[in-house]
Formats: sequence, C-alpha cells, structure tokens
Amino acid sequence: MFKHAVITPFLGQTKDRFADYNVPLSLEEKFKLLSSIDGMSGAELIYPYEVNFEILDELKRLLAQYGVHVAAINVNVKAEEEFKSGGLTSPDAPVRARAVQYIKEAKDFAQAIGADKVTCCPLSDGYEFHFQADYVETWNRLLDTFGEAGEYKPEVPLFIEYKPNEVRGRCFLENAAKTIVLIKRMGNENIGVTMDYGHSLYGDNNPAEELSLLHSEGIKTYVHINDNDGKWDWDFFCGSRNLMSYIEFIYYLKKFNYQDWLTSDASPTRVDIAKMFAANVRMSNKISTRIDEIGMSTFEELLKKREYMDVWAALEGNFLKI
Repeated sequence: MFKHAVITPFLGQTKDRFADYNVPLSLEEKFKLLSSIDGMSGAELIYPYEVNFEILDELKRLLAQYGVHVAAINVNVKAEEEFKSGGLTSPDAPVRARAVQYIKEAKDFAQAIGADKVTCCPLSDGYEFHFQADYVETWNRLLDTFGEAGEYKPEVPLFIEYKPNEVRGRCFLENAAKTIVLIKRMGNENIGVTMDYGHSLYGDNNPAEELSLLHSEGIKTYVHINDNDGKWDWDFFCGSRNLMSYIEFIYYLKKFNYQDWLTSDASPTRVDIAKMFAANVRMSNKISTRIDEIGMSTFEELLKKREYMDVWAALEGNFLKI
C-alpha cells in the first residue's frame, strides 16, 4: 500500500483571486486534522514561511505528538519581492545567489528535522512575452543555480518540480522532458524530479508516459497527486475528472515499485477538507488493490494486444463493471 502525505497549507485557509476558503489553522491544528484522516501520515512542509529554524524544537514536538512524518521540505523561491521576476534565472547575480541560498537553507532544515528530500518548483522563473528573455542565458543560469544547490549536502536530494505556467505565463521548466535534459546536463544523481500528476495532465501530456520516461532515464522521482480538466491546475481530488488516466498512472507506479510518498497537492475549496483528502487515499489504495487482484501480469498481457477494443473490454469488465 502507498504512503500518503499532504501539502499542509491545503489543510487550512486557501485563497484565489476572488475568495477565501475554509479557516486559518495553526500548525498544530493542521497536524491534528491530518492525523484524523484515515491512511494519511505524512506532511510536505513549506520553508521558510510555514516552518523555519525558529520553530524547529516546537515542530519536532508536534510531529512526535501527532505521529506525522515529513515527506519533504518544499522550499518557496517565489514570494519574496526580489524573486517576482525570477530567482534562479534572474539577470542579477545577487538575486540568483539568494535563491540558491534559500534552497541550501531548506536542505539544512530538512536535515535538522529528519526529512530525506527538498523539493522546489521555480514558478517565478519564466516569461510572458516574446523577446522578454534570453533563452540561452536562462538555460545556463538554471544549470548553474540548480547545479550549485544540488551539490550542497548531496545526502539531502533536491527534487525539481516542473509546471507549464503559474505564476509566469510560461515557466522555463514546463515538462518532464526538459527537466530531464537539465538534470542530465548537471550530471548529479542526487537531483530528481517532483512529478505533479495535474501539471503533466494540463500541460497536454500523459502522466503515466511522463512517469515512464523519468523511470527509463533513471531519474529519482517524487509524486504529487490530484486531478484537473486538462485546461488548468485546479487541484481536484484524484480520479474525479480522469479516472482511467489515474488508473493507468497507479499501474505504472506499481510497475516501477514506487516506494516514496504519494503527496496530495489538492485544494479543498468548496468541499470538506478531511473527506477530500480521505478520498485521495481511498481512491489510490482501492485502485492499487484492484490491480493486485487482477494481477500485474494480466496488465502486461493486455499491453501486448494489438486490438484495442479487446483491451477496453477487459478494462470495462475489471474496473468499470458496467
């Protein structure tokens, strides 16, 4: 069975451009809520805005009290004023150095709290308009900055999360393939990819195929789960819009013997928080169990069939049962 975690800010108040959803919760209240969700035992924590060295001892106490494990430390390199037009790719060397320092500090914090990874999604590094960026220079800056950050404390791996857009009109790292090229160029086996199911989906890619590409290229992978309509990163709950796609994704996670956390990156705006995250756990585990019941070898044989309608008939009978 999978290990399940949640990005903790989603347990409290969230906002969009027009409204606030749910109520603000303290870190202890979030952990209490997390521990009440059946099957959920991990937390991805945001550094430095949610957790930092000032509350390290208190955080350790709360983690122990509520039996919560740290799945990852998510380092935020976008909210500061200096990072709004890009941190890791900024034309200004001092700004790039500060962005790298944020990641290094997050590694220090991860080590202090006992987390085994840091994840970073460089959302402010991108562009909106033609002739707004020198693509050769920005690529080289990504190589330099992520390279330096990855070489620091290699025992705490750095995972890079790609995304098509937000907060920039187009992010420099928008898909798995480009992120793989970057990592291969850096030549650091301790730099991996945080693959967000929804980012792949609305980026007009197939999550199961991108997962397979990461596996085939030997890239360490950490997974965020959610769903959307293929048009935007809505962070819906798992399987709510693309059930067969999610079934295929779970199959490949099992095929590759994925052992890390499945971390819910989903936003419970108009639904009950605990019930929504419980659904993520339940759906993922039920699909996994059903695949086990059918047998991995059965799916291997299905993939060999040349007539797809025979494949669909098997899926119809085994999963849809209609």
